Amino acid sequence: MKIKAHFGAGANVVITGGSSGIGFALAQQLVTRGTSVWLVARRKDVLDQAVEKLKQGVTDPTITIAGFAADVSDWEQMQAVARKINDAGFVPDVLINSAGVVHPGYVQELEIEHFHWMMDINYHGIVHTTKAFLPQMMERHSGFIVNISSGGGLVGVFGYTAYCASKFAVRGFSDALRWELEPYGIGVSVVYPSDTETPQLEYDIKYKPPETAALTATAGRMSAEAVAREILRGAEKGAPVILPGAEAKLVYLLSTNLGGKVIEWVSRGILKRVAKEQAKRNLPV
Repeated sequence: MKIKAHFGAGANVVITGGSSGIGFALAQQLVTRGTSVWLVARRKDVLDQAVEKLKQGVTDPTITIAGFAADVSDWEQMQAVARKINDAGFVPDVLINSAGVVHPGYVQELEIEHFHWMMDINYHGIVHTTKAFLPQMMERHSGFIVNISSGGGLVGVFGYTAYCASKFAVRGFSDALRWELEPYGIGVSVVYPSDTETPQLEYDIKYKPPETAALTATAGRMSAEAVAREILRGAEKGAPVILPGAEAKLVYLLSTNLGGKVIEWVSRGILKRVAKEQAKRNLPV
């Protein structure tokens, strides 16, 4: 029997990275359904603003909206958040791991700290949050976990050695986790969104090498709200893989069914063109 996520009145959802981007868009849509949301984010000022915005217009006293300032890369902090929510008498019906960071660049120019930073938040953050809340969910024998990876978790992209590695790790963790949790009545979805209009994307654009910018120039963008709608729709169907937008579906199809050969061929063509353009610019006058 397919395990499906249940949202709506009476449901409790924990969202990491919930103060902005996809995480906040998810929270907004869930609150309108009568769902209680518990946001986790690093920046307390932004988190407080997000919580207050969500509370506006909510008159139903049964809906809980709360925020916890914590760093998902810190195991002890995530354990503390889980204890606070559990001590309040709540066990998540759905856990959404949306916290993530990115910093593109040439592998030789990226600092080793960049690799650790992205792996610690993008991958270990999901492990920490999942491990912190899992005992109560397993004891109850129900629940659902949504892990947000990226299109960069399907194919390796020039300029994203650190980022893609962390997002590929999310894929492996999620696929293995699904098998282990099925006997406990807990479902797992992994999401592969393409470029989404978020503060993270704006940061990403600032640091892209020319080759990376060229490779992603033709990529369309989705709004965080549109991505959130597809995530909720997919989780409610119990979809193991959620692919928001046509581009994500195409990348998934090409990377899984054709071994990435088409993507590699197109990418090599773009990279050759960029290399020629750079060589022309560097010619002596």
